[in-house]
Amino acid sequence: MGTDEKQVVVITGCSIGGIGHALALEFAARDFLVVATARSLSSVSDLQRDPRFFLQELDVSSDKSVRHALSTVLKKFERIDVVVNNAGVPCVGPLAEVPLSAIEQTFNTNVYGALRLIQAVVPHMASRKKGKIVNVGSVTALAPLPWAGGYTASKAALHAVTDTLRLELRPFGIDVINVVPGAVKSNIGNSSIATYNRLPESKLYKKFEEAIRARAMLSQNIKSTLAEEFAKKTVDAVLKQNPPAWLSLGHLSGAMAILHHMPLSIRDFLVRKKFNC
Repeated sequence: MGTDEKQVVVITGCSIGGIGHALALEFAARDFLVVATARSLSSVSDLQRDPRFFLQELDVSSDKSVRHALSTVLKKFERIDVVVNNAGVPCVGPLAEVPLSAIEQTFNTNVYGALRLIQAVVPHMASRKKGKIVNVGSVTALAPLPWAGGYTASKAALHAVTDTLRLELRPFGIDVINVVPGAVKSNIGNSSIATYNRLPESKLYKKFEEAIRARAMLSQNIKSTLAEEFAKKTVDAVLKQNPPAWLSLGHLSGAMAILHHMPLSIRDFLVRKKFNC
């Protein structure tokens, strides 16, 4: 298939070791032209010599960066068929003490970052009467757990945004898909610990520090789903003619769905026992 005939996908947050990187490789394997973006091109250095990838620096928290990246892509390829809003940052710590600035930064990336890209690309997709927008949420939004409330709240907001967009963009031929990962092998555990270490020392929750650190690494254990496996199943679903509105994959996704449907009293009892709170 010639370059002019291939579909173009834009993926945010493609740093090595993450879900976005695995998705970029999988889309490339399906003969897509992949626009792999990251805040720093050094984090996608392994893709630089591969002609299947067009690398772009993109900071989703910046209006200017989003506009520049998309205009560059449209100038080069004249089309964008799929957008994957994968870029995200963790926020670990007790909500009563996490600085609001840290929570604001989390929302600016995880929620407003996705909206920036969506608002920038929708006019183009609407003009073509086709397109797919994939938002990467989290199973933690189904049954919020302690010690990562800022992150969970941002993903719950993204789920609500996705549900609304699915209805509002349907008249323009645009599919909106909520991809909800469970525990998938990635760099998020180390990133979570790093962000927690930068927080001011706790005054109220010092005795819970071990539990908080365990929560930060919850998704990264021996049973966690490999990012490559997650990416393959996700791309399979996205490429369907009628893609699913909701796709939840990965270790613990079933358990979190069960927790979601439990009475709150039972859920709280189980969660308090698990997380020592």
